[in-house]
Amino acid sequence: MKDFRGKVAVITGGASGLGREFANTAAGLGMKLVLADVQAKALEHATEALLDGGAEVLSMVCDVSKASHVQELADSAIARFGAVHLVFNNAGVGSGGLVWENSEQDWEWVLGVNLWGVIHGVRVFTRAMLECAARDGDYEGHIVNTASMAGLLTPPAMGVYNVSKHAVVALSETLHHDLALVDAPIKASVLCPYFVPTGIAQSHRNRPEELASEERVTASQMAAQMMTEKAVESGRVTAADVARITFDAIREERFYIYSHPQALASAAERFDAIVKGAPPADPYAATPQVTAMLKAGVGRKR
Repeated sequence: MKDFRGKVAVITGGASGLGREFANTAAGLGMKLVLADVQAKALEHATEALLDGGAEVLSMVCDVSKASHVQELADSAIARFGAVHLVFNNAGVGSGGLVWENSEQDWEWVLGVNLWGVIHGVRVFTRAMLECAARDGDYEGHIVNTASMAGLLTPPAMGVYNVSKHAVVALSETLHHDLALVDAPIKASVLCPYFVPTGIAQSHRNRPEELASEERVTASQMAAQMMTEKAVESGRVTAADVARITFDAIREERFYIYSHPQALASAAERFDAIVKGAPPADPYAATPQVTAMLKAGVGRKR
């Protein structure tokens, strides 16, 4: 997809962070926008700003972990604009700590948003986009699923998040192959950002009450939270940079999209260890201070 003007972009997690910058970039290219987020007030502010800038915007409060919400989002997008061309399955949350210390509610919350949100987006919007293609011989579509470098690596004290993002990478790769299998005029990409200054380190603010953990916060969870906040806040690649990189990748039909390609050295070490049957490679080998900080926070007494 090289011509964006007049086409329709659906963005989950569109009120802040990467989603907001995807919206800003899409609006600048003359696209019509469908924004979804669980943050009603932030979504209202984002929508007002985009409307003031001259964009056509449909916004909906949407919990992507719920299939009915995503179906309603797709139905509303088609009803308003007649088609959907570009979908960002982007909503995401974070949680850390030693993997055995995460509660059942932690797993349900993170997998619900990060994985089921993308599953629902792929299942619902791919069908809708194929229907659009059946009506329009010149149709072009593209789906971008937001994973993470944590979908290619396995850093310690991030188990729930790692699992969710590895699954998104696998889902996206399979989507790529399945679309090619049926010669669909739809491309797919997976976005694997590293530490980028967004609000994900504070995503617990949007955690639903029914999924609040019933267990006490552990030392490992506090240490992981501190590390994530520090890493995210110190990131030099901005969300706007990632949006620019992503739209360039869409134009060039690139599947894998990276904000920090230098981090791929750690991914290469991981896959080399897999091929050799060696123990998992240390994703923080080049930054031992991160491991030291985690160890100091976790402590040795369990």
